[in-house]
Amino acid sequence: QVQLVESGGGLVQAGGSLRLSCAASGSISSISAMGWYRQAPGKQRELVATITSGGSTNYEDSVKGRFTISRNNAENMCYLQMNNLKPEDTAVYYCNAAAHIEIMYNYGSWGRGTQVTVSS
Repeated sequence: QVQLVESGGGLVQAGGSLRLSCAASGSISSISAMGWYRQAPGKQRELVATITSGGSTNYEDSVKGRFTISRNNAENMCYLQMNNLKPEDTAVYYCNAAAHIEIMYNYGSWGRGTQVTVSS
């Protein structure tokens, strides 16, 4: 079992920045892929960004150029730096970890989420 705890959410004005952190514990050796998803009210949970243990990254189109995902394997941490935030980025952000990117959504471990609210 992998436990994930997110932090760093909050209220920010449009154009501002936030940095989300995800701390992983438990069966860390089973983790290869980590990532961030978000869910806005009334919408499905969607992928924001993923990163492999080797550092390969992938981003949802609307956040490219604004968000940066990174990880520190030695400290079992994953980060999401969010710049130039927009009101449409408002959502609960969830950390996810899995053995492979392909199985993250359906079989990965999830944190409880952290709220990000962007005011216009």
